[in-house]
Amino acid sequence: MRRCTKIVRTLRQRVKDKHARVLGEMARDVNLTWNFCNELSFKILEREHRFCNSAELQKYLNGASREGLRVGSAVFQQVADEYVTRRVQHKKRRLNWRRSGGSRRSLGWIPFKDRAVQYRNGQIHFNGHALGLWDSYGLPQYRLRSGNFSEDSRGRWYLNVTVELPELVGPRPLKPTELGIDLGLKEFAGFSDEGIDNVEAQRFYRELEPALAIAQRAGKKQRVKAIHAKIAHRRKDHQHQLSTALVQRYGAIFVGNVNASGLSKTGMAKSVLDAGWSQFRNSLRYKCADAKVSFSEVDEAFSTQTCSVCNSRTGPKGREGLGIREWVCPECGSTHQRDRNAAKIILAAGRRRLAAGILIASG
Repeated sequence: MRRCTKIVRTLRQRVKDKHARVLGEMARDVNLTWNFCNELSFKILEREHRFCNSAELQKYLNGASREGLRVGSAVFQQVADEYVTRRVQHKKRRLNWRRSGGSRRSLGWIPFKDRAVQYRNGQIHFNGHALGLWDSYGLPQYRLRSGNFSEDSRGRWYLNVTVELPELVGPRPLKPTELGIDLGLKEFAGFSDEGIDNVEAQRFYRELEPALAIAQRAGKKQRVKAIHAKIAHRRKDHQHQLSTALVQRYGAIFVGNVNASGLSKTGMAKSVLDAGWSQFRNSLRYKCADAKVSFSEVDEAFSTQTCSVCNSRTGPKGREGLGIREWVCPECGSTHQRDRNAAKIILAAGRRRLAAGILIASG
């Protein structure tokens, strides 16, 4: 028998543009609060040689809502909590200022706590304001928890709110097939399953790069931002469709741990960032968790050089071997397609990891 627990997801909803002014005013007060916490924390560090915590910062923020600020005490508490969290995360004595104006202004951000927003009559009620939005998820069916309002580079506002979703806990659905995935630049995804075709890299940025260059030379900033948004939306849509199809088909998915951040600092930076490997892996990770599908990132070292039949390291090596898409193993005579062979090596590594986990659990 399967029992039901709760999982948490973040839903992102577009707020109607007519509320941009109200949210912008609240965001400026949030920036003021952040900068106050930043300066106060640094002064305490200089005077007392210690870092203050969020509770101390909140004491100094008591009564700030009576000074004409447009956000309440609950928002002040969230700002203080977030400031301390980011200061610890980045291990800095002082963080960057949040700027409300100028060419380098910070994008708007307004955090809120659990139950600070309510959905009624097609609107989100927050801090005394009724904000219209495009509800694509059906918010009335969820209990709205903490989250934030955020602004993108084009001045559009979004509601990002966490909700609880039911999750059935019990036997995994019967999907006996397993899949290894090798992420690359020539082919975005090479699959170990020969029953499906590898996915060619989608050149989202490259295709719109000429239009982007024209807009940049003409100084059309809004057009530049719109093109960047279009690129990001196309990439996200493609990856969501692919990840959903894979999760529905396979019972276990293993992906190579290609170092996207490292490669983005090389001469291949444009192609690496255009591929969006990290975004795709994150999408697979949470969808596998929802669908009770096993997911794991495995070490892909030497996967393109190792023969998936005899395990001999006889494949193409080095930079000069990057252009070789097919090769023949001199040890066993097997012919390999580069990305599919690498995916099979990743699948084998994933199976070993899965088997080791089962043995540890049973032992």
